[in-house]
This record gives sequence, structure tokens and C-alpha cells, in this order.
Amino acid sequence: MSRDILKELRAGEISSLEVIDAIIEAAQDDVFNAFVSLVDPSELREQARGADRAREAGEARPLEGWPVAIKDNICTRNLTTTAGSKILEDFESPYEATAVQRLRDAGAIVVGKTNLDEFGMGSSSETSHIGPVRNPADPDRVAGGSSGGSAAALAAELALGALGSDTGGSVRQPASHCGVVGLKPTYGRVSRNGLIAYASSLDQIGPMASTVEGCARLFDAIAGHDDRDATSLAVEPAGPGCADVLSEGVDGMTVGLPEEYLGEASRLDPQVRSRVEAAIEALEEAGAETTSVSLPHTEYAVATYYLIATAEASSNLARYDGVRFGRRAEDADDLAELYKKSRAEGFGDEVKRRIILGTYVLSAGYYEAYYEKAQKVRTLIRRDFESAFEEVDALVAPVAPTPAWTLGEKRDDPLEMYLEDIFTTSANLAGIPAMSVPSGTTDQGLPVGTQLLGPALSEPVLFRLAQKIFEQCNDEASGRG
Repeated sequence: MSRDILKELRAGEISSLEVIDAIIEAAQDDVFNAFVSLVDPSELREQARGADRAREAGEARPLEGWPVAIKDNICTRNLTTTAGSKILEDFESPYEATAVQRLRDAGAIVVGKTNLDEFGMGSSSETSHIGPVRNPADPDRVAGGSSGGSAAALAAELALGALGSDTGGSVRQPASHCGVVGLKPTYGRVSRNGLIAYASSLDQIGPMASTVEGCARLFDAIAGHDDRDATSLAVEPAGPGCADVLSEGVDGMTVGLPEEYLGEASRLDPQVRSRVEAAIEALEEAGAETTSVSLPHTEYAVATYYLIATAEASSNLARYDGVRFGRRAEDADDLAELYKKSRAEGFGDEVKRRIILGTYVLSAGYYEAYYEKAQKVRTLIRRDFESAFEEVDALVAPVAPTPAWTLGEKRDDPLEMYLEDIFTTSANLAGIPAMSVPSGTTDQGLPVGTQLLGPALSEPVLFRLAQKIFEQCNDEASGRG
């Protein structure tokens, strides 16, 4: 498909049916294992024809005819929602997630559900019960996680937009590894209604697209208060939508460079560092000023995240017992055995590992030593950001310390895998928006993203910064729309 596909759709230079036909043909050979399930081709074609008729009649909605992919831990009608887990392999949701419904209301066409790390627990999309997602840039490498299927679908042009979820970096990290744009919104800015819970105080649904503009248009469609989500923010930011401010530039902005993210002790791969530095130079050339800032509690972020996230996961996943929810084991002699066998057969190793850790830190005698202390450190991390944002409009940082690694390379070393989240977990702990924007590729052709972080509700600022980086660092991709 053309790199200008979204612009061509809006201009009527190509039909939605032509785009859908190309996606249907390409999806028949999903060598990247990006999808868990796909909508019937006849239904997709009928929706595309409807979008073309609306456009011809001058009644096109903001996302009319856009093919979008939905991460398979976000509920949809008429397709299973498995969360990448055997325990939910046949689950069909009786309702649709608010974010998905808002995409449909804006005219988008859902083409399928994308593969992921089981229940969103992973950094490589290798823990899915249907097998790993492969990176379109190099099929022998991971796509990142946990929203790897959404990122891979975009990179392989199997969709023009996607939804992922981000609990500790799960939108941004795969976006970086696959060379697409991904946003983790301010906590509460996008409804979590219909998102299968992993860690409820950290989870956020986020938009992903091949371009900054595409991501901004998706975000504008899904953001906003929702009465069905108790954590949804009731305050709506003033001013135009994010897609309307992309041309405003960055002249006069002040951007902070965190010492803990960019210093010599940050474990950064040299090629990742050079691409992030190129992004910083692009912002400086566009008129932004840069200054060094400190986030002193960054070194505790990964440990804090894995205590809080696993504790919440232990509680959230208790419902999957073979009775109330989830796959039921056969040949159990009593209720206790039914619980044990159903969960043992239904959950994968990584999910079991996190449930055990979370149960431990919540147990009597350890709650104060681990979980309560982690919540106190979380407050310190949030205050670090608040202090930094008194001086700067946004922060620039790496997304991940390395480019995508080979499949299986880190699966047997959980600690090494967890450390891949070192630059992303802090944003979730603080509840602030953060995004990944492509910043070029390594000498091996592997994509690298730059992370932008801002204060709560600063998504328009992040999109303006991202657009400049995208234009300057991705000359070949800058026309994609």
C-alpha cells in the first residue's frame, strides 16, 4: 500500500474497499503471527463499501473506512477475547470496550484481534498461548511486548491503526522495536472499560499507528470521560484535538534530558543512544531548548513496578478459577483440585510467576515490607516528575535499552527481560502520558524509538514534539500521513 494511504483515503483517491482487499490478501499469510483472530472477509468488504458510500455522500466520519486492529485483551463483540491465554481461549465478550466502540462510532473498521504476551505480562510477545509474534523488520527477532501483535500488524501493513494496552511500557516498547508510533495516555484519559485487567492502577489503552498524525487521530477518537470506568477523568483538556496541533511546531519549548536515562550508567546500546541523540538534535534544530534534569528515584522504578503490578495481578487474576471465569479442567475430584488444575493448565509460566510473586508481597508479614514500601516509592517517583515539569515542558528519553533481540534470547532469564522496562515503567507509576516515535534504524535495519514524556494531560505537546522528530528522523516515512 502507498505510504500516503491515510491522506489518500481522506481525499477519496483510493477506496476503503481497495484498502480492505489488500489487507485481506496480506493477512491470509500472517507470517508474523500478529493476529489471534480475524473478521470474516465478506463482513469487512461490506463495511468498506459502506464507508465508501458515506465518503461519496459527504458524510464521512473522522476515521471513515480506517482498518484498525485491536489487542486481544480488549473486549469486542463477535470475536473471541483471549488475552493470549489458554484459560480464555473460547471467551466471547457480551459487550464491547468503550475505546473500541468509539473507534467504530468514528467510522473505523475492526479487522481483527492481535497477539500479545499472555494477559499483557511480558516484554517480547513470546508468552502467548498461540506462539510468539515475529518482528516484520527481522522475523527472527521479537516484536516487543506486550502489544507486539498490534505493532507488527502496523509494520506489516495489515492495519492502518491499532489499539494496545500499556501497563509498564507495553505500547511504547513494541512501537519502538517495530518502527511505529505508540502512545500511553494520561491515566484515566482513555476509558479502561472492556480492558481485561492486569494491574488496574497502571493499565491504560493506547493508540498505535504508522505515523504521528494517524496516532493523534486515533487518540482524539477514543479519549474522553466514560461513566462506566470509575478511574476515568472527568476533566476534558481545553483547546483543539491533538491532530489539529501537529503543525504548530516546537519553537520556544523547553525539553528536559534526564540524566538517569541518558547518562553513561543507563545501559544504553550505542546505536540506540545515537538515534535518540539524533531526535534531540532534530528538536533543537526546530527551535526547542534542551536542559539536563534529574529523576533521582529512577533506579527503583523496575523493582517498584514489579511489586505493585504483580500484587494487583494476583488479585485481578483470582477470578479465573474454572468456575466463575475461564477454562475448566476435567477430572477434578473436589473444588480445591478443580481450582488448582484449571489454573495450572490455563496459565502459562510467566503469568504463574507473577501471580506467585504478587501473592507473596501481599501476604501477612510481607505486605508492609514490600507492597506498602513500593507504594511509598511510587509517590517519590511521581514527585520527581512533578519537580522536573516545573522547569520543562516535556522529557526526551530512550524507550528501551536495546533494539529488538532474537526470539528466545531472554525467555529463560526473567530478570534480564524485566530490565527491558527500565525506561518505561516510571510513566505508568506516575500516571503521566508517554509515547514512542520512530527515530531511525540501527546499522542492521532494526527500528529505534525515542520516548517523550509530559505532565498529565499534555498529549498535544507530546504530539507536536513527536511530529518534528518523525519528520526529521524518518525522511522516507514522513509522507505516510
